Amino acid sequence: MTRSALTGEEVLTTAARLVRAHGPAALTMRRLATELGTAVTSIYWHVGNRESLLDALVERTVREMGEIHPVGRTPHARIVSVARALYTALRERPQLIAMVHERGLTERMFLPAQQALVHEMHAAGLYGETAAEAVRAVQFQVVGFVLVERNRERSPEQHPSEGELWDSPAEHDPALARALAGPVDTERLFTVSLDALVTSLLSAGGAGWRGGGLA
Repeated sequence: MTRSALTGEEVLTTAARLVRAHGPAALTMRRLATELGTAVTSIYWHVGNRESLLDALVERTVREMGEIHPVGRTPHARIVSVARALYTALRERPQLIAMVHERGLTERMFLPAQQALVHEMHAAGLYGETAAEAVRAVQFQVVGFVLVERNRERSPEQHPSEGELWDSPAEHDPALARALAGPVDTERLFTVSLDALVTSLLSAGGAGWRGGGLA
């Protein structure tokens, strides 16, 4: 028995969940209809064919990525909040982000976050090329961190492992060796590196940042 009162938004939400869990290849109209408890013809009526569905998912992802808003009482806190929100959004939907990238909409997707960062850079007293470099530095930090993190997750088992390589304590810093031999706390590492970057950008910007160094 098929269900009634299906909405286009419900179709997109279920399709997005399938893509996030299993990738675009797993998204077939028949599987989507089964997940929704409806007929394939109903899916076509709401979103068109599979290619139209994928296009709609890309547009939906771009809109979702535009819903990043800064929070906090200082420019530093608000810049960090935008970066953390961007990091979380990218980590939650890698398959959908890849679809956006394949359709050449990456820059459009990042524009709202960039605009939010520009506003906070201005609030911190950074303008012109200085502000532009700071915005891109934060964006590249987030995207680069996500890519490295994803690469580590998908890489084959290493022989020797990082733990084995650092198993023998360093002569002058055994605590460092033990830490490097242990698992990476990516959440803490992201927080520490992001805070250090933003602190450096704001302080260096105030002193006159030019071309990657102090003027």
